Amino acid sequence: MGEWTDKLKGKVKETVGVASGDRELEAEGKKDTLKGEVKEKIEDVKRVIKDADEEVKERR
Repeated sequence: MGEWTDKLKGKVKETVGVASGDRELEAEGKKDTLKGEVKEKIEDVKRVIKDADEEVKERR
């Protein structure tokens, strides 16, 4: 769930940074958005591994 928070927080910071001309805030927002995307991909990998493990156990 933290990935959604990071992505939302990042988009808000990025938008405010662009609107206000604050390049530092914009960059921080992009970093937070990327952090959320990475967390999301990690969760996807965990889900795939868990599903594969359950499938292997069912075949036994």
